[in-house]
Amino acid sequence: MALQAGLGASERTLRPTVKRISAGDITVTRTFSDRFDLDLGPLIPVADAFNVIVQMRDFEAHRLWRRGELVYEGGHSKASLAITDLRDQWQCHHLSPFDNVRFHIPFACMRAFTERAGRGEYVSLSSVQGYVDPVMFGLAQALLPSLEEPDRANLLFVEQINLAALAHLSQTYGGLHFPVDKKGTLAPWQERLATDFLVAHFNKAFSIGDLAAQCELSRSYFNKAFKESFGRTPSRWLTEYRIARVKECLLQDTPLAEVAIHCGFADQSHMTRVFTSQTAETPARFRKKNRSVGVAVDQ
Repeated sequence: MALQAGLGASERTLRPTVKRISAGDITVTRTFSDRFDLDLGPLIPVADAFNVIVQMRDFEAHRLWRRGELVYEGGHSKASLAITDLRDQWQCHHLSPFDNVRFHIPFACMRAFTERAGRGEYVSLSSVQGYVDPVMFGLAQALLPSLEEPDRANLLFVEQINLAALAHLSQTYGGLHFPVDKKGTLAPWQERLATDFLVAHFNKAFSIGDLAAQCELSRSYFNKAFKESFGRTPSRWLTEYRIARVKECLLQDTPLAEVAIHCGFADQSHMTRVFTSQTAETPARFRKKNRSVGVAVDQ
């Protein structure tokens, strides 16, 4: 909603204008200002959710803090996107005119969406900043009229835009694969069975042949159909899922050796080799960067 009437002129000019609309579990907020002298923003509430922020114009300067530590100083170009995990504490100070649209999405909402789409393997989105994303920019533009007059907005339209955003984000930053051609893929019940089994056994020993038999397929046909459905082999899927679980554990204080065993690796060195080959950095480096330095993103 916009600033409340009745504020003094000096107080009013030091705050950005905020417009907001909610549809389902997703809240979309437009925040903008033409000022260079805005006040330091408040602490952003910690939540089991993430923000996706799309810049609607070139943005020259701001400062960003994560857990009280300055982690970024600079700007972003028009149509650039940032994804930030709100399980951390963030605070921002806008130092130049800006205009952004922010999608506040609970993790439970994204998980429910991917499960309904038969993709129960979703764990998290990649943290990105400053990445130009024409799709999210277009979706944000489509919501501007609704944000201008939220009381008159068509909520069904807003929900459809939000669903399009979830589909795009889960594929582009969540690594999910939705095949266009269903020929040669697993049936929906087989996809659900396969992913549920892999998730339940991600840190246990099992045979792909046994899984294929449960899907009533030979191992060779199952492997081929699985790849057509998910864009990767079962082994690759399982490796990526384990790495995603490792990343979640690394945000906590769990010792690396315990993380390795919990996520299905033989030991810490095995986890380090696989993690490094997949991410080009060691688990220790990932933990240090994401727990003390952080990814530069807008709020």
